[in-house]
Amino acid sequence: MKTYKKEGLLAPLFKLLEACMELVVPLVVAHIVNVGVAGEDQMYIVYGCLLLVAFGAAGLGFALTAQYFAAKAAVGVSAELRARLFTKLQSFSYTQIDEVGTAAMITRMTSDCQQVQNGVNMFLRILLRSPIIVFGAAIMAFTVDVQAALVLLALIPLLAVVVVAVMAAGIPLYKKVQARLDGVNLSARENLQGARVIRAFCREEEEAKEFSMRNGALCREQRHAGRISALAGPLTYALVNIAVIVLVYVGALRVNAGALGQGDVIALYSYLSLILVELIKLANLIFTVSRAVSSQKRIGKVLDEPSEPSTLTERTGGEEHAPAVTFEDVSFTYSGGGAPALADISFSVEKGKTLGILGGTGAGKSTLIDLIPRFYPATHGRVLVGGEDVNGIPAKELRKKVAVVPQRAVLFKGTIRSNLLWGGEATDEELMRAVELAQASDVVASKGGLGGEVVQEGKNFSGGQRQRLTIARALVGKPEILILDDSASALDYATDAALRRALKTLECTVVVVSQRISAVRHADAILLLEEGRVAAIGTHEELLKNSPLYGEIYVSQTRAEGEV
Repeated sequence: MKTYKKEGLLAPLFKLLEACMELVVPLVVAHIVNVGVAGEDQMYIVYGCLLLVAFGAAGLGFALTAQYFAAKAAVGVSAELRARLFTKLQSFSYTQIDEVGTAAMITRMTSDCQQVQNGVNMFLRILLRSPIIVFGAAIMAFTVDVQAALVLLALIPLLAVVVVAVMAAGIPLYKKVQARLDGVNLSARENLQGARVIRAFCREEEEAKEFSMRNGALCREQRHAGRISALAGPLTYALVNIAVIVLVYVGALRVNAGALGQGDVIALYSYLSLILVELIKLANLIFTVSRAVSSQKRIGKVLDEPSEPSTLTERTGGEEHAPAVTFEDVSFTYSGGGAPALADISFSVEKGKTLGILGGTGAGKSTLIDLIPRFYPATHGRVLVGGEDVNGIPAKELRKKVAVVPQRAVLFKGTIRSNLLWGGEATDEELMRAVELAQASDVVASKGGLGGEVVQEGKNFSGGQRQRLTIARALVGKPEILILDDSASALDYATDAALRRALKTLECTVVVVSQRISAVRHADAILLLEEGRVAAIGTHEELLKNSPLYGEIYVSQTRAEGEV
């Protein structure tokens, strides 16, 4: 709200002026009835009606102005919250992203920000108006008639008890509603991303039932919370109607006694109606602000999370002739995980060499390479790049040295050129050089050149085309270490072989992760992983001689390829 101090002051101020207009109106009506109507003074009635129109116009002007400033502040606050959330999420480490969850992050940026926006809007419009009108109406009623005003005075605490009781019961329920919304968003996101898989396995009905179950749970929570909050209206109206009966009875007695005019009874009834309306608004404000505060706490929990630190330890400096990558007794366990994903990993890769990492599903291949650019910090041991502990290298510098092509090829909406430039500043000639090395020249040509369109998530490219473009993107930055995490799995053998030959011409160190021996057999060294541990390391020929596990894999894959 610091950016919107002016709006935060002007919105309640103009609402206060509107409230003053409303508080004066019943007195004007009372005078019209007591003087104009009782004395049959038509001019007095006309002037009184014109005065009411003037007050109405002024009140409308104040209300619109207040709404403008309140809306401006609310929308601005919501926009800034979303921007801060997005910036914060971009600064999260892999561990933090895993812990928060994608569905929860989307809920924070959409539903929670909207709740905060609604809360700020109502808060600025009703904060001063409702209490001023409630207490102002009670005070004005005393200026009309003390005895009749006591009815209003007795009513206010009863209404306050009702509002507080309903609020105390309803607020915890709205927290549950937001938690259920996370589950609905998660289900929707999984179905949208996995639509092809769902159809391939004919799981539409099961997934629809699962979504209906989560959506039904959300609906039930919302209904329960809605029923509780809805009690405020009927209970308040019941109390006010009882007060109206008492007020009319007392007022009639006072009018018959000549102590009160008929217009005064109308004024008292108007003040009672004002109190009713404003207390209901105040109750709605409390519920809306409570939901906003609950959402704000959820947002605040994300914003209060520390960003990924640029370094974890002091920088020590590397060695000129040190290996490109070194693992020294490295172990790693995921946050909340049980057994270590990696245990006692030690090896090194000389500069300019190619390392193949082989292993079955769940062997720890992707986890291992995620430790090199420090996407995850090692739980135990040291990971060195150029002889320097990665924990001491600033994140930007480290990730400029180490380029990673992930398993899932991700492209962003734009053009081929804009996607390739993610790798770093480069001329079109340099971009095309990277494209040629990645064996993607035909892909770029088929789309009309570097200016070819890339739709959301690169859906207008095949899996193999996306993989080649992501490899080209990594090569644009001319990294010292290039990591290919099973990123050629969608390529045919001829293209894969051409890509391997092209990578051999590079001066950088290459780490190739794969489940296929054919993708790593020509590497200078192959690291065989099994259940998070090093099972063997050596060249293809050495492993065939010395590793029974490698031999089994080789025979099974050779036989399978021969059968194909």
